[in-house]
Amino acid sequence: MEWLNYHHLLYFWTVAREGSVSRAARQLRLAQPTVSGQLRALEERLGEKLFERSGRALVLTDVGRLVYRYADDIFALGRELLDTLRDRPTGRPLRLQVGIADQVTKTIAHRLLEPAFRAAEALHLVCREGPPDRLLADLATHQLDLVISDAPIPPAVRVRAFNHLLGESGVTVFALPKPAAAWRRGFPASLDGVPWLMPAETSSLRRSLDEWCRRHGVRPRVVAEVDDSALLKVFGQAGRGVFAAPTVVEAEIAAQYGVAAVGRLEGARERFYAITVERRITHPAVVAISEGAPALLRERKKG
Repeated sequence: MEWLNYHHLLYFWTVAREGSVSRAARQLRLAQPTVSGQLRALEERLGEKLFERSGRALVLTDVGRLVYRYADDIFALGRELLDTLRDRPTGRPLRLQVGIADQVTKTIAHRLLEPAFRAAEALHLVCREGPPDRLLADLATHQLDLVISDAPIPPAVRVRAFNHLLGESGVTVFALPKPAAAWRRGFPASLDGVPWLMPAETSSLRRSLDEWCRRHGVRPRVVAEVDDSALLKVFGQAGRGVFAAPTVVEAEIAAQYGVAAVGRLEGARERFYAITVERRITHPAVVAISEGAPALLRERKKG
């Protein structure tokens, strides 16, 4: 059986926390050459470089960041063990690190994450937003437990992960109340030639919108293409054009941005996925998200 030298791991963890071998040596009360030698021994044992130099500073490599995360959990668990043996409450919350693809409507993301808070008495939630490819890279290196996206993993992305469909929603077009009332008459033909605020061409919602426009003979006058769903709605709030968002949060978007629904796009759908490195979800907070999603994405009927 292979064993890891936890003294070496402790020295590595301290160097990473302190930012230099000299500061780590002072913290550990060891000679600097001793710490450097033990660090080299760990790198040889793992067969990977854990640090690289940036000027005079030490910076973690990609593998180093992964090892640091495990080391942080290992030593936190050790502190928890001591606290338990001393009859002290640990107070250690369940940690959930989530990546939110920037195309996902933030109201939807909030709704999907709510069940996680009911999965544990204490939850430490860490949310990061960004492009899906960057979030998937962080997922692959275990910096994230979950990515919430509006699309499954693209075939071109070489990441070993699994798609879990959370549910789907219809799509509603919004605008400021006065133009919305005018465009509601004769909808959907009334949207031909009006200014549109579109999501990025690479998003699944954009593909659904383009297909809906072709099917209904609507030629959108695209005035902006925006990756970030929140920024797109701010432009809509400023009266720059119509924009689309999930029907399931129609009321929340109207209230938050001071807009009104022009109409629902028949046949257009937006799907939401939980992407994990596990084929079978085991993290209790992610299980709660997956099980709670169908009810949370259920649409209310019009009228």
